[in-house]
Amino acid sequence: MENHKLVMPEHLNHFGYLFGGYLLNWVDEYAWISASLDYPGCNLVTIGMDTVEFRKTVKGGTILKFITEKVKEGNTSVKYFVNVFGSNIEEGNKDLIFSTNVTFVRINEEGRKTPLPR
Repeated sequence: MENHKLVMPEHLNHFGYLFGGYLLNWVDEYAWISASLDYPGCNLVTIGMDTVEFRKTVKGGTILKFITEKVKEGNTSVKYFVNVFGSNIEEGNKDLIFSTNVTFVRINEEGRKTPLPR
């Protein structure tokens, strides 16, 4: 799945670069959307995000592209790999900004793990 996000002034820190927390939020959100589309009707919650390493700074006006793909399915959990690329409209360059795995687990109404549908 592919999603895009425009980095706006409200996403920037006092140095003029993207706050990392916004990027982590978007990665989690877009991975969750992918998982929810793959497993409709399931209650999925984030249980883990692998390595968090920001490879490049991101300025305001950058268009971020999020590419999400399922990489592993377990009994109660599923893992998605997310790559984030930044496109600078003025310069036309596309750089890998961030990548990580996001793992979700399916829970029931009591908050306990429950098997994914097959």
